[in-house]
Amino acid sequence: MMGWGLLAAAIVFAADQASKYWVLHILDLPSVGSIAILPVLNLTMVWNPGVTFGLLRQGSVVGTYLLSGVALLVVGALVVWMRKADRVLVALALGAIAGGAIGNVLDRLRFGRVVDFIHAHAFGYSWYVFNVADAAIVCGVAVLILDGLRPQRASLQTPGLRQ
Repeated sequence: MMGWGLLAAAIVFAADQASKYWVLHILDLPSVGSIAILPVLNLTMVWNPGVTFGLLRQGSVVGTYLLSGVALLVVGALVVWMRKADRVLVALALGAIAGGAIGNVLDRLRFGRVVDFIHAHAFGYSWYVFNVADAAIVCGVAVLILDGLRPQRASLQTPGLRQ
């Protein structure tokens, strides 16, 4: 299962970094500011000094390294979990979270903040501006939660009875 998780991490990391390169260097979104894509979706440049969806905002170099270090410790724990995963779906979810976390850590170390640019909005409601890494982290966590809620086969079997 480890191979599937590492593949997911690599794909998420590559997609995240490629999209950020495109936003920064091809679109030059920092100069443009915002581009309407759909009535409910814009590309809007935001430099996020915090973690996913702007949580735990910080502005110091120490804060940058502290957040990066904590994120890398979490990635290490995810890799340990990934090694023990017994299902491909769990390994893929763990890999998606790890790849997203590493993508955001790289931004934090390079720029001191994270590149966010996907802005969903509708009916006067505006969601946080996020990036591919954030989306992968949230989707990975959602898969792990849903997987944890499913009934376990072992708990449904009674010892000594054939099913």
